[in-house]
Amino acid sequence: MSTDFHDVVFPLALSMQARGGPQRRTDIITTGAGRENRVSRWACSRYHYDIGSGIKTRADLALLLNFFEERRGAFYGFRFRDPLDRSSAAPDAAVTPFDQVIGQGDGTRMAFQLVKTYGALFAPYARPIFKPVAGTIRIAVAGVEVLLGQDADCDPRTGLVRFRAGHCPAAGQQVTAGFRFDVPVRFAEDRLEVALDAFGSGEIAKISLIELLCQPEKA
Repeated sequence: MSTDFHDVVFPLALSMQARGGPQRRTDIITTGAGRENRVSRWACSRYHYDIGSGIKTRADLALLLNFFEERRGAFYGFRFRDPLDRSSAAPDAAVTPFDQVIGQGDGTRMAFQLVKTYGALFAPYARPIFKPVAGTIRIAVAGVEVLLGQDADCDPRTGLVRFRAGHCPAAGQQVTAGFRFDVPVRFAEDRLEVALDAFGSGEIAKISLIELLCQPEKA
């Protein structure tokens, strides 16, 4: 993704009214007796957004047009800050280093991928987080916060946490993390269709963004 991804955030002023959410792919086969066999085809959900409702003025249109052209339409990916789901913590709560469990030490493992877990009792889903926001990441081992830049490092381009020599989590020690994050996306289409009304405001019927599914970095 490094060569076809621009590490820039979609303008926040245009994203706050975005609509969207996760998509799954499930094959459902119904037998003659009416029973269903269901197969989940995707291990991870894929997020889609419509940002058209956030475009209100000519200035918004100019900002969007500039951003779209620099991304070459659908060619280059970029960061998108989901207005609903952008933190490891509960809505409106502060990030803490204990928000999410990202792994358990075994005495040799030095790297851990940031994840956010949804659900708890039946089939919790651990969503890999590949674009954390630099400066918001906090890590803890066995309930004690560690120092980033001294005990461990986290790459905001990949979401991979690496412990430094001498700071490997011991066997059985739980590794937790807190962070804010962006979603790697691209424009769903290579075409941007704009209509201007008589009052100088802009109206865009639909501008879609689609999540880029990434591969975890090797530990």
